Amino acid sequence: MMVVNVWILVLIMFILGNMIFVSKHKHLLIVLLSLEFIVLSIFFFMVLLFNYIEYDMYMLMIFLVFSVCEGALGLSILVSMIRTHGNDYFQSFNLL
Repeated sequence: MMVVNVWILVLIMFILGNMIFVSKHKHLLIVLLSLEFIVLSIFFFMVLLFNYIEYDMYMLMIFLVFSVCEGALGLSILVSMIRTHGNDYFQSFNLL
């Protein structure tokens, strides 16, 4: 029964992260935080899945490396956007 509650918690985390990603698109920092929350929920899902099927955890290390690279890339885009435009609003600049 406890395992089912953890699976439901991971599913709720994933859905909540996606809802924040879709609805809060005014600031880049909120979008990046919601993406990291989604990655964290996927990581928890993979931990539960790999423990359930008794698989090695090496794939989780590769997943964490890629998620750290994604976070560093997002922060570098955020820093360059703040340096060029002065804020992280999406409405303050034109993509065309």
